[in-house]
Amino acid sequence: MPSFANASCPLPLRHTDQIMIGHGSGGRMTQELINRIFLTHFDHPQLTLGNDFAAVLPPDFAERQGRLSISTDAHIVKPLFFPGGDIGKLAVCGTVNDVAMSGAIPLYLTASFIVEEGLSMNLLEQIVISMAKTAKEAGVSIVAGDTKVAEKGSVDQLFISTSGVGWIPDGRQINGQSAQPGDSILLSGSMGDHGIAVLAERGELGFTTTLCSDMAPLNGMIEELLKVAPHVHVLRDPTRGGVATTLNEIAQQSRVAMLLQEDTLPVKKQVLAACEMLGFDPLYIANEGKLLVIVPEEDKAAALKVMHQHPYGKDAVEIGKILPREGETPRVFMKTRIGGKRILDTLAGELLPRIC
Repeated sequence: MPSFANASCPLPLRHTDQIMIGHGSGGRMTQELINRIFLTHFDHPQLTLGNDFAAVLPPDFAERQGRLSISTDAHIVKPLFFPGGDIGKLAVCGTVNDVAMSGAIPLYLTASFIVEEGLSMNLLEQIVISMAKTAKEAGVSIVAGDTKVAEKGSVDQLFISTSGVGWIPDGRQINGQSAQPGDSILLSGSMGDHGIAVLAERGELGFTTTLCSDMAPLNGMIEELLKVAPHVHVLRDPTRGGVATTLNEIAQQSRVAMLLQEDTLPVKKQVLAACEMLGFDPLYIANEGKLLVIVPEEDKAAALKVMHQHPYGKDAVEIGKILPREGETPRVFMKTRIGGKRILDTLAGELLPRIC
């Protein structure tokens, strides 16, 4: 009978090329993953302290005059990398923009990673680097996070959830309930770039394009906008469901009707060609770096001028108006190029799955 008296448990093999189940164990491999990937690129002092519970924010944060704005979001996209971005940049931009739409100044993010066993370590690091770079551009800090490893086949490579915290200065009242009759509806640029760029990168529908996702953090442009147009009523980023669905949501919230002008709607030729081939409408295709602004008519010119001066708003245009309230139900209409008028309804289903 064999003797185990002098036997010892061998140290686990170190894996540096891909994610293993052991990286989610909470032990040495987890710590090596955190140190190598996350702490190398997310270097806020709250993270480097090594406390596995919560970020403790500085006293001046609690003493600001105003209100908290908090948002959370989950991000899944296929493929993980596409022209103009990746899932990491998407996660940061998505949450920064959601916080900024309330008129808040985004300050802090948290990030949670669900990683599939077998994911390339280098690929994960590229995504983390992209997140760090985008957070720096947006002026926010990633202050807390978590990582879990799921068995191979139970997750499609990587899912990222982010939460954001921002501060709304006193005097700002920006929300979906505030659109008023006579307001102008502005759009910061072309529609559908993100959705079509991701779809083309999948290579499943037999077409290619040079189009890039419009993904961008919009908080810098918003702050410049609010300096010259402090009476903005509504800010919104038209992501899933596109411009038409987003405006329908605002119309219902504010109980107003809207009229868009088809000949003013900005659409790139590549997006228009793809939509015509696939039977899509650009008004319902997702964006990840566009801004809808609903502003009093008297502030329209100033708002457009400052947006045109920013890289993410250089193609901004007025696309419509809020109609007089009397006799109108909360709907979005569009005046067509030939002079007709049609209803733009809310998107009924999902045109392009797994894009944000």
